[in-house]
Amino acid sequence: MSKIENGKPEQNLEVLRNYARILHLPQHLLWFDFPGQSRLKVSQPRADKGSNPGEKLIVPQSQDEILLANTGMDTLELINRIRSSAINSSTVDAITIKVEQLCCDYAHMDAQELIQTGREWLSKMTELLGGRLSLAQHRDILSNAGMLSLLVGCLENDLGDQTTAEATRRMALDLGKDAGEPGIVGWSHEMLAWFHLTAGNYRAAINAAEAGIQAAPSESVTVQLYGQQAKAYARMGKPEEVYQALEKGSALLDKLPFPERPDNHFVVDPDKWDFYAMDTYRIVGQDNLATRNALEVMRRGVQPDGKIITLMRNAEAQLTLGVIAARRGETDEAATLGLEALQNGRQSRPSLLMVASELEHELDTYGKRAGSDFRELFDEIKRTS
Repeated sequence: MSKIENGKPEQNLEVLRNYARILHLPQHLLWFDFPGQSRLKVSQPRADKGSNPGEKLIVPQSQDEILLANTGMDTLELINRIRSSAINSSTVDAITIKVEQLCCDYAHMDAQELIQTGREWLSKMTELLGGRLSLAQHRDILSNAGMLSLLVGCLENDLGDQTTAEATRRMALDLGKDAGEPGIVGWSHEMLAWFHLTAGNYRAAINAAEAGIQAAPSESVTVQLYGQQAKAYARMGKPEEVYQALEKGSALLDKLPFPERPDNHFVVDPDKWDFYAMDTYRIVGQDNLATRNALEVMRRGVQPDGKIITLMRNAEAQLTLGVIAARRGETDEAATLGLEALQNGRQSRPSLLMVASELEHELDTYGKRAGSDFRELFDEIKRTS
């Protein structure tokens, strides 16, 4: 901060963008854009308490506006080109932008709606792979199909369809290998590690994560693979291995450039790493560190207008704070936090069940009547799952 305030003014735009991301500066205070954004479209903010009436906010662009800004074509034209086999470099670029945007929508978009869209585009990719493509185009379409398979597999797992999710994960693994994309291969192993972790198969989760680390040692996904190992070790009661995994993940994260789209589900940034550390700190009983990370996760997931954009992380942060409140004997506060987390609109059910069960276990200490409202709702979710 001292260097920024007192040093020579920074002229490199990418460095300035990284400052803005790391410091979580509201976009209306910036004079520059991020990739895929435009300051040309503005609107007056809502008349919320404490807002400046003269302050204009950037309106998030639609997927079509992002496509138009980057390629000059909207979704309809892109689909028409795919149907007519008019595939060129611009079309492939547009497909890549479309797929990346779908991966960025994962955190907040309705799961049923997003999975339908993802499957439709995956079907389009399959059709393209059967057509006439150059070698470079074939590789790029394989890569996009692999990313879509990862996305669809995650959504299938979130919705409780583990069997289909595993089949889709294997498809992503094959596509990643065919495309020569270690990142996709690594994420397919990460998904398997996550499946094992939420099922309570901790040793299998560690082994799956290790396979991913070997397949993609320098990719962003490897940071998350170390995080999955830390989560598994924490639940096995091995704090030394937890801290070793966290240190390896943190060291690799420090070497990686800050991602252009940190909201992409398949990239790892410092915000996501704090989320993973929060989980392990809670399990090993480092309540002060877990509380700090949970509050930070919740703070970073809120836009300047108050909208929560990382709903699933926010829910797990609330459950973390609930667990810690229960450990302090504050059962009413714990139950309230648990209820708020369970009523979240966007959920990953296996993850939610795993963490909510920890809160239920802590409340058991005070008898079956402690946190009765939370227990009732949680029992209903378990029955429907």
